Amino acid sequence: MARSEPTPMDHEAADRISAAADRDPHSPTATSGFDDRAQEAADRNDPQDPYDYDDE
Repeated sequence: MARSEPTPMDHEAADRISAAADRDPHSPTATSGFDDRAQEAADRNDPQDPYDYDDE
């Protein structure tokens, strides 16, 4: 049974993926760069802080 809507990547999930890649550097997760892409997706999905002036 397929999900009706995809779940957005968050930092907790990205951290778990990165930890798995760190544990086994020869795994497909580590060698494909999926851990880096997961972290980038989590960064994109972060809500924007209206008081964060670093983005200007």
